[in-house]
Amino acid sequence: MNREKELTKKYIRDIKSADVWSVFKIIADFVKGFDELGELGPTVTIFGSARTDKKNIYYSQATGLAQLLASRGYNIMTGGGPGIMEAANKGASLEDVESIGLNIDLAHEQEKNPYTTKELTFDYFFSRKVMLVKYSMAYVIFPGGFGTLDELFEALTLVQTRKVTGVKIFIIGTAFYKPLLEFLEDKLLLEGMIEKEDLDMMWLTDDFECVADEIDISLEKQIEVLEDAGLKDTTYYKSLSSLRKK
Repeated sequence: MNREKELTKKYIRDIKSADVWSVFKIIADFVKGFDELGELGPTVTIFGSARTDKKNIYYSQATGLAQLLASRGYNIMTGGGPGIMEAANKGASLEDVESIGLNIDLAHEQEKNPYTTKELTFDYFFSRKVMLVKYSMAYVIFPGGFGTLDELFEALTLVQTRKVTGVKIFIIGTAFYKPLLEFLEDKLLLEGMIEKEDLDMMWLTDDFECVADEIDISLEKQIEVLEDAGLKDTTYYKSLSSLRKK
């Protein structure tokens, strides 16, 4: 309760503070993220519920998938909290890659997990979400609540509007998410609010080898794009090409 009161007071102070100081705080969030994450190599962001305990099948699956991706050289990034985020960072920590956690101040579920090699804490959800998607070449969505769904639809919107390109979105938990995808098809698509290709942005699967293989294919395509653009001398190209299969 004390923690919740502290955050309420902080929120009230933010409202009452001059707009210019709020701008500085927002800028500080972005500068921190850009500075700490700008040199990351190939990275996959894994989203999912903070409330998933260690006995849940999705916890063990997130650990397994993260370790599989990390074994292929991909850094793993999460929201830095417990549950699925902890599981993914745990899997990454078993391999020689970066295990990144981007945390945020919350009244509940805000504690950091112990499996990160790099962690940052943000004041604002929107700046944190930018960092979670900006430096990743694929997004993996495990079952979760409002926050996870928010992140899923944010990712879909960014890909649909071409604000990010070359990024694949994988949805894990066919039984969990099938009703949601049916709603998108039966309502949004049927009533002309999205296009058929918008549904094709998502891969609903529980096949982790397939996820890893598709990310490898995406890696190769991104390398080719950078080569065509004459960017072979960049740090990012070199980090991507270091994972290229011989």
